[in-house]
Amino acid sequence: MIISLIGMPGSGKSTVGRQMARQMGVPFVDSDSEIESRLGEPIRSYFDREGEQPFRDIESSVIAEILQRDSEFVLATGGGAVLREPNRQLLHKHSTVLYLRSTPEELFRRLRHDTQRPLLQVQDPLQKLRELYALRNPLYRRCAHFVLETGRPSVHGLVNMALMQLELAGILDPARVAATVGAEKSA
Repeated sequence: MIISLIGMPGSGKSTVGRQMARQMGVPFVDSDSEIESRLGEPIRSYFDREGEQPFRDIESSVIAEILQRDSEFVLATGGGAVLREPNRQLLHKHSTVLYLRSTPEELFRRLRHDTQRPLLQVQDPLQKLRELYALRNPLYRRCAHFVLETGRPSVHGLVNMALMQLELAGILDPARVAATVGAEKSA
């Protein structure tokens, strides 16, 4: 079982993915970290020097390699992973895809001080987020098996919503991970 998380930059893919993996007892894989490991440098510096298309080529290659692994894991993808049709097809075919949907305004509140996301280093980041959302939202929806609204829930709440959705769909055995919505963690 492979669970892939897709969504806009700042939607919580890495944070939620890490927690989901922990609760499911499987490894967490972050495609951006794998890309940086391959590049030997931060994505931002490669992106600034080489441009978006060479970066997207590497991203596609890394996603394809990750999805070939013969193990269970939770994968957090980069926000632009869905821009290429082969990536969408691979993710949809080889994993259960959860789209963490956030509005551009929510994302702006979370990211307004972030200097590490190359596409947001512009004069008007909110407008850029609106443009990215208009382009990407239909792609995320086409790729996803499930859409989770990230609006106000805490990370813990989002993780539990995701796990419950997977349980209700028969993808995740409830005995394997008991959803804990509203429950306190016991020590």
